[in-house]
Amino acid sequence: MTAWTRMVSLGDSFTEGLHDGDDDALVGWADRLAVHLDRRQPDGPPLEYANLAIRGRLLGQIIEEQLPRALDLEPDLVTLCGGGNDLLRPGADPDALAALLEAAVVDLRGRGIDVLVQTLVDPKDSPVIRLQRPRYGVFNTSVWSLAQRHGAHVLDLWGMRSLRDWRMWSSDRIHLTPEGHARVAQGALVALHLDPDTPDWDDPLAPLPHPPRVEWLRANARWAREHGLPWVRRRLRGESSGDGRLPKRPLPLPVR
Repeated sequence: MTAWTRMVSLGDSFTEGLHDGDDDALVGWADRLAVHLDRRQPDGPPLEYANLAIRGRLLGQIIEEQLPRALDLEPDLVTLCGGGNDLLRPGADPDALAALLEAAVVDLRGRGIDVLVQTLVDPKDSPVIRLQRPRYGVFNTSVWSLAQRHGAHVLDLWGMRSLRDWRMWSSDRIHLTPEGHARVAQGALVALHLDPDTPDWDDPLAPLPHPPRVEWLRANARWAREHGLPWVRRRLRGESSGDGRLPKRPLPLPVR
């Protein structure tokens, strides 16, 4: 196996780890992945890890703001995940986003850096986001193609069966629970051609009976009030949930 010595993660709230721990001590799948990688090379130097991801960031912002900082840190493994926030906006072009991502991957691979990119989660079961499913599909296809062209690894969220269960998602239906992040970290190990810690990491959960229709409608109304409307207000004001925030782990520190 490859013994990486410095890992840097770039992205938005997904990689920042929103809803995995409290807001001042977020964990997230990338943090968990760093721990897994460090434990697998006990005889080598400790893995150093930085996380530059900030919630709300668009793919262009991730590449413009975070990628140069990551290059300055001289990593040998970079996780680069984004695009979901872009595709929620009207008029988003998945082909243009894929071209932007590919240029960043080319830059990283040209420097000899291993890269892990991701597909977006299948929004089929989301009452609202499923309208963007064709865009997601186009973008994900491009992710697989560019990864094959340039020798990048792909974390396949679209194909994860366990993420089709709402118990893996927090109350906002956009961010993962700690269990969801833990499973994605196992998926990242597989994407890096490593054995997962648990063979059943992507097994679906035991099914639960579907709630009564009135209970489901109440849950949808509560979601709209607590999460949907605030998101719309931020978009109308040109605000982002990440405004004024700094990376949670800006320097590569030993994981061990």
